[in-house]
Amino acid sequence: MLDRSACATLSVSVDPDSLEAALHALDLPDPEADDLSDVEFLEHVDRAWSVCERFDLQTEIWRGRILRRIRDRGKHHGQSRGAPFLQWLRERDISKSQAYGLIQLADSADDLVTEGSLDPTCVNNFSKHAFLATAKAAPAVQELVNTAANEGERITRHQVKRFDDEFTAVSSTLLPEEVRQRTQAQILPTKIVAPLVKELARLPKEQQEELRQELAATPELDAVKAVTQTARSMANVQDAALALNTLRDSAPNLDKALGEAQRLEVLGLLAEILRHARQVEQAASQLNRSWQRLGDLHERLWLESGGSTPHLRQLLEALESLSGSPVRISVGALGGQEHYHVEITISDG
Repeated sequence: MLDRSACATLSVSVDPDSLEAALHALDLPDPEADDLSDVEFLEHVDRAWSVCERFDLQTEIWRGRILRRIRDRGKHHGQSRGAPFLQWLRERDISKSQAYGLIQLADSADDLVTEGSLDPTCVNNFSKHAFLATAKAAPAVQELVNTAANEGERITRHQVKRFDDEFTAVSSTLLPEEVRQRTQAQILPTKIVAPLVKELARLPKEQQEELRQELAATPELDAVKAVTQTARSMANVQDAALALNTLRDSAPNLDKALGEAQRLEVLGLLAEILRHARQVEQAASQLNRSWQRLGDLHERLWLESGGSTPHLRQLLEALESLSGSPVRISVGALGGQEHYHVEITISDG
């Protein structure tokens, strides 16, 4: 376990003179310079942005370490002394969630440097988003990223994703051996295989095995793409079906329905149907809550009004089509030619 109290000795090298020099040396291109091509303009901008991003990352890491010290000081004196930490945050307009986000960033930096293989001076090679992505990655992926950073490579979030895809594609036990071997041999691109692993992980073991057998028989690029889409649609169908109250009440055999939809090659269509069904259920639930609240308020105002407020009463009468049951709604654009009248019955049964 890393002793966080010892982390004051950990440093992300920041020479104040070099920081100031780097900021003063920022070469921002003139947006009206016609002799500068768009490509050259963006190159200048990207270089300047990367400098700011590096110092932004270092600043936030150290802010997190400072906040961690203030928080831990309160813990040292007992939980009842946590108020000074919150007061310190309030005085500086820092939200609690923002503070703990910075502390988490500092923890990640210390873990990567102390327990990992990252050279502290090479934190400069990360963009902020890449650093956060690396901190959340598997240890093996962190090792790959840290090695690249230590060798001076500039690390972006896209590169972290590439390393993660490569590791996933060659190591996941969800893939048949035939696919892993072809991926290791670079016959199958990792950026195509990695999404397959992600979608397979969402499925029950029986369906995983069925799709694995299909891939083992045909470990080709087109087959990988097709199985990825099939797995995605199957997972979407299952997720949407489990979220539907209507299906819980009627309890259809989802596995058999999935098999039939797969045989007809309409899994995508079924997933879309269930997605819209879920939206209808959610809209109906919201309608019911709003309708009940409208009815309560409508009745309250009706009782408080009287003969001295004829126009107010007239307005409330016009709204009875919405506050009563069935609910009667005129659907169509204001001022448009076409209007549809919809009746919705809401009952307690």
